[in-house]
Amino acid sequence: MDNKLENIKKVISNYIEINDEEWIYYSSKFRVKEIKKKEIILTKGSICRDVFFVVNGLLRLFLVDNDGEENTFHFSLENTFSADYESFLKKIPSNYSIQALEDTTVVLMSFEMLHDGYKKLRNGEKLGRLLAEEYFFIFNDKIQSIYTKTPIERYNNLNKKFPKILQRIAQHYIASYLNISSVHLSRLKNS
Repeated sequence: MDNKLENIKKVISNYIEINDEEWIYYSSKFRVKEIKKKEIILTKGSICRDVFFVVNGLLRLFLVDNDGEENTFHFSLENTFSADYESFLKKIPSNYSIQALEDTTVVLMSFEMLHDGYKKLRNGEKLGRLLAEEYFFIFNDKIQSIYTKTPIERYNNLNKKFPKILQRIAQHYIASYLNISSVHLSRLKNS
C-alpha cells in the first residue's frame, strides 16, 4: 500500500507542508481501492462519501439529462482528485456519477478523514481550502469554456489539459465532454 500512497503524498506536499509524523498518522487512514473498467463508483442520487485520488487509470464525472443522455463534465487522470464535492461536503444526494474508463486504482479520503486532518495536521484546514479551490477552478473553467469558447478552442484546450486522452478513451466521451456530436468531433480531428 505504501507504494500506492507515494503519489498522493507528493500531491499533498505540493499543497501544504506535512512532516513525517503527520504523514504517518494521516496516511494510515487512507483506503486503496481497485476499480474495473466501466465500473460506476458513484451513482446519481447516492451520497458521495469519499474523495477519490487517482493513482493510475482514469475516471469520468458525468451527469444524466432528462432525456437519459450522459454528459461528461470532467476527467480525472493520474495524480488528480475526483468527487461530487457538494454531495461530499453537504452529505446530500449526488447529481453526478463517476465511472472508471480504465482499470483504475484510487486512494479514498473520507469526509471524517478530511475533517480529522483539519484538526490534526498543522496545515489541514489549508489543504481543505486548496482542494475546494481546485474544485471551484474546474467548475469555473468548464462553465466558461461552454459559454465562451468555440468547439475547436474547447478541443485544443482538452488536448492541453488532458494530454494523450484521445488515445485512451472512446470518442463519444470526448464529444460529450466538449458538448458536441461525435460527427462534429471527427471533423475537428480531421481539420
